[in-house]
Amino acid sequence: MEAQLKSEITCPSCGHKKIEDMPTNACQFFYECESCKTVSKPKEGDCCVYCSYGTIPCPPIQGNKSCC
Repeated sequence: MEAQLKSEITCPSCGHKKIEDMPTNACQFFYECESCKTVSKPKEGDCCVYCSYGTIPCPPIQGNKSCC
């Protein structure tokens, strides 16, 4: 099964949602909300912001591999 590369990420501060392209070659540890400009980082135990705040986890996690 091929990994999905788009995820709708929700800002934990203001709730703004945006569909973003996920990187396939690196984890994204920080995400700046375009609405409130808050910079978010992953929740404890998650490898990246997509695993914490996205509708779809990052590509490595989708493939049952360790992330980063």
